[in-house]
Amino acid sequence: MKYQFFTIDARFPEPGQEALNRFCGSMRIVAVEKQFVAAGESSFWSICVTYVQQGEAKRGNKPSVDYREVLNEQDFALYAILRNQRKQLAEAEGIHAYAVFNNEQLAEMVRNRVDSLAALRNIEGIGKAKIDKFGAFFIETLCGAVEKQKPSQ
Repeated sequence: MKYQFFTIDARFPEPGQEALNRFCGSMRIVAVEKQFVAAGESSFWSICVTYVQQGEAKRGNKPSVDYREVLNEQDFALYAILRNQRKQLAEAEGIHAYAVFNNEQLAEMVRNRVDSLAALRNIEGIGKAKIDKFGAFFIETLCGAVEKQKPSQ
């Protein structure tokens, strides 16, 4: 995996947007992190794109992402728990696991420390139907993991 960084001027975003869109259109995007930097008239968006070049994947297939490399050890452990839950739900429903949530969506849940159904809506590809059907089950696990990670006082 590789990283590309972009800076987009808040007042005149078009040139930066075009460069970002061209780049994203030519690569297989794994993750995007963005941060707004408020600096008056010099405010800008800082964007980090994690990607895999299209040629690194077999034609027509998405490249496989090893989330052990992408997530830290603690996050990967939670990701693995979510994957197991997804498998159980999928088997109970008689559907493919990716029809519940795909791997990228599970990783985003962990990265973003999703703690509400509303926060799930911010993850690409997760709509009302999936939230209504599966959301509470995953939120319960995510919130429980965050509670366990808090230092005891």
